[in-house]
Amino acid sequence: MKEVDARGLSCPEPLMLTAEALKTAKGPIKVLVSEPHQKTNVEKYAKDHGKKAISTQKGSEFEIVIE
Repeated sequence: MKEVDARGLSCPEPLMLTAEALKTAKGPIKVLVSEPHQKTNVEKYAKDHGKKAISTQKGSEFEIVIE
């Protein structure tokens, strides 16, 4: 599983990294973000592109698995 570590980055970097990973990944990708609005943006991007996003909170950070 490809992992995108976007923790601590400012918008729109997490979204740009997610978009690039979705273009090149052959399977699910895991996106790590540190802000709730970044989680929401990544989930919306995945849904808009026909993907399923499952999010979990790990402490103060978020893990989103996009399939």
